[in-house]
Amino acid sequence: MKLLYFDCASGISGDMTLGALIDLGVDLGQLNASIASLGLPDCRLTATEVRKNGFRAVQVMVHYPPEHKHRHLQHILEMIGGSNLAPRQKELAARIFTRLGEAEAKVHGVPVEKVHFHEVGAADSIADIVGTAVGLDLLGVQRIVVSPVPTGTGKVRIAHGECSIPAPATAELLRGIPLAASSVEAELTTPTGAAILAALADEFGPPPAMTIQRIGCGAGQRDLEGQPNLLRLLLGVAAAGAPGDQAWVVETNLDDTSGELIGHCTALLWEADPLDVYLTSIQMKKNRPGVKITVLCRAAEIERIEEILFRETGTLGVRRWPVSRRVLARQTHRVVTNYGPVEGKVGWLPGGLPRFSPEFEACRRIAVAQRVSLQAVYEAAQQAFNPREVHHGADR
Repeated sequence: MKLLYFDCASGISGDMTLGALIDLGVDLGQLNASIASLGLPDCRLTATEVRKNGFRAVQVMVHYPPEHKHRHLQHILEMIGGSNLAPRQKELAARIFTRLGEAEAKVHGVPVEKVHFHEVGAADSIADIVGTAVGLDLLGVQRIVVSPVPTGTGKVRIAHGECSIPAPATAELLRGIPLAASSVEAELTTPTGAAILAALADEFGPPPAMTIQRIGCGAGQRDLEGQPNLLRLLLGVAAAGAPGDQAWVVETNLDDTSGELIGHCTALLWEADPLDVYLTSIQMKKNRPGVKITVLCRAAEIERIEEILFRETGTLGVRRWPVSRRVLARQTHRVVTNYGPVEGKVGWLPGGLPRFSPEFEACRRIAVAQRVSLQAVYEAAQQAFNPREVHHGADR
């Protein structure tokens, strides 16, 4: 499994992440081509090697004409959806922006569709986030582990005035994420950087058991006194015998909640981006039939999951504990059938053999549009899969 460790000793921002990804080997030309497909006029990245307190790093600048408009989340998601990004790249970028929109909505007390992006809706922030999504996909990253995150101290001026560090949206995004102490009087972690971690991190803590293959360093714009202002990324593979993945189980038992409310709660839980949600029929005290709601999620989602369970079910308590998962190396893949192209995933079994699983929604759309059975589309997709068209280990 390909691992990426974020060493956030001086915090994280979008441009620091891009610089570190380019230093790891992501092609600048590919990033610029992807950003150009968003429809942002004359927006491009440049990268230069700099020194931060004696350490080399790559510094990225986003060049774009002055803008005098703000964007809503839906506008940005439409830009991403209409681009030529690969499916996984679109999904990663949309996940980051959605998480950012949810945080802004909460701190301003408005529905997410009404959120007006200010700084993070500008062309440079869009380029940072989309470029990060593209870079992670091109590197084939399958798991992200992050160090505790310093925010810095002092004040920062944003579109709504002067705020304490961390800024309100940044603090909201960092809920559930371990913070590192820092006396640096500067904004070390920006909303964009926090959104990347909140949306994509699988685990927080020290470097996992891994074999490092490459190291990338991305520079921040300012110089800090007493420490290099850079983000370091360690790219490698999981060590033999190391856990394949870590997640959290969050669950609660219910014997006084109607089926309608449980169904509504389940739908909201799925919107919180868990790994899995399922219901189990159980027998509770006094011979009452009940339902157990179980959620499998990443550490960053625990607080949101628990908030939904408490609010929507009226439960007085939830249980949670960490679990290890073993996850097959996998990648998205498209096959061409007589009914049209079908998206799916290829997973590699321990013996190295690939196995293709068509995506349900892709098959369902074709079955409805062409008035054929779902089973026929599934079978056609399986027959169209050619193992020689995929390469082991690249998560795309």
